Amino acid sequence: MKALVYHGPGQKSWEEKPQPTIVSPGDAIIKILKTTICGTDLHIMKGDVPGVIDGRIIGHEGVGIVEEVGTGVSNFKKGDHVVISCITSCGKCSYCKKGMYSHCADGGWILGHLIDGTQAEYVRIPHADNSLYHIPTGADEEALVMLSDILPTGFECGVLNGQVKPGDMVAIVGAGPIGIATLLTAQFYTPAAIIMIDQDVNRLEVAKKFGATHTINSAAANTFEKIMSITDNIGVDVAIEAVGIPETFELCQEIIAPGGRIANIGVHGKSVCLHLESLWSKNITITTRLVDTVTSPMLLKTVQSKKIEPDKLITHHFRLDQIMEAYDTFGNAAKEKALKVILTP
Repeated sequence: MKALVYHGPGQKSWEEKPQPTIVSPGDAIIKILKTTICGTDLHIMKGDVPGVIDGRIIGHEGVGIVEEVGTGVSNFKKGDHVVISCITSCGKCSYCKKGMYSHCADGGWILGHLIDGTQAEYVRIPHADNSLYHIPTGADEEALVMLSDILPTGFECGVLNGQVKPGDMVAIVGAGPIGIATLLTAQFYTPAAIIMIDQDVNRLEVAKKFGATHTINSAAANTFEKIMSITDNIGVDVAIEAVGIPETFELCQEIIAPGGRIANIGVHGKSVCLHLESLWSKNITITTRLVDTVTSPMLLKTVQSKKIEPDKLITHHFRLDQIMEAYDTFGNAAKEKALKVILTP
């Protein structure tokens, strides 16, 4: 089969790889129908995720058809259409029983990280019974690609960890796909304001269409002053970091109000400064999280009911064998006006 293979920082290739086979009884082999590229994949390509080794097939999102199942799989059969979770979970270990699938003793975020991933024609999914979701007949499968990662990530790591409540002033730093997914799901809780901060004018315009009450172009304005003018010089109740660089985490610390919550989503490849000299007395909560995907069944129902429409995040389509071009487009999002790309074999 063909697959996108990582060969060290800045190096990748579309090449021939062996088709995966059943290794354990709980495995399923999935024929990929649609996949995508994540901001985390860009971090991998920069060398920010040292666990990814030379020769690894990248990717952790997608929908597909069950091609084969191991003898231990009971919930799925050949021919089923499924959403692939970015998190692999056994459902039995102590972490899984706490709902912390991301720390599963025999799983977690392994797809496209510690084992071969979804940017390929086929992928092996361990613990298939707990790591795949049935796609309802007639569902928009492109929209459901967003359930693999970005919707549960924005919701769990941003909205739930940030404890967004009715009447809150919320700032989301980063209007990329994860930031927009956070914007969509924050509206479940009717905050008073959702302020989107980015340097990409197009993404800020998209954020307005998705429900942002305010947008700030941090390249053209003093973001701190803008936030203070919006919040009567108090700051925001919730600051959600959705980029993964020191400057954006620093901004969250500057704009948070006393008693506020900073929820980090971004994948950080460099150290950041924690300003305890100014935060120690402000009753601030800072949270981190790797998505657990425990909310995916609920989000699937929400997408099915059209309460949220993540398909509107899709800006570009490519054949899977055009993946090198797709990476160029996604990596130059501001120039190409790209949010999510869909790759179809």
